[in-house]
Amino acid sequence: MTDPGTHVWYAAYGTNLSPARLGCYLSGGRPPGAARDYDGCRDPSPPRAHRPVKLPGRLSFAGESGVWGGGMAFFVPGGDGVVHARAYLLGLDQLGDLVAQEARRPVGADLVLAADGRPTRHGLSRTYDVLLDLGELDGHRLLTLTGTRVPAAAAPSAAYVRTMLEGLTDGFGLDADARAGYLAAADGVAPRWSIEALRRMLPA
Repeated sequence: MTDPGTHVWYAAYGTNLSPARLGCYLSGGRPPGAARDYDGCRDPSPPRAHRPVKLPGRLSFAGESGVWGGGMAFFVPGGDGVVHARAYLLGLDQLGDLVAQEARRPVGADLVLAADGRPTRHGLSRTYDVLLDLGELDGHRLLTLTGTRVPAAAAPSAAYVRTMLEGLTDGFGLDADARAGYLAAADGVAPRWSIEALRRMLPA
């Protein structure tokens, strides 16, 4: 069993690319465009650090989000693609509370990680049901949350897209065209969102 005081990197590739949106998981609140208030974590402290990372795999939008409407982001590992993510250094208890809120469960249960290198099937959600172990970053495990079975493709809502584009603005070295092109290439985005429409969604 991993010590609850352990810190791990949580690699976020969807709306939690935005530090402000992640803050609603940590300290409570409702992100702009969402239809839900979050309780926050037992420990509302901000991440000890955060940084952009690149994950080998592809980004897919699928299913139906009860918070945002439209499809949800999923990380599909493997292949030669790249998924942009923001890694946050969180306490293991904070990550457990984040996963619980994602699954609409009460916070407070301890998260027990599988052995290094193995996926953690946390049992809290049937949608985002697994934490994938992506190795180490500066001596801490790097984990991301996704689904073992990705639902049917579905385009994300405008609020979801806007939040992700805001999250990609800081630290990734992507200009406006690169940010719009990145989302346009993800599974499930077309035909609802053209690259021109995504450019118009970019923050000023």
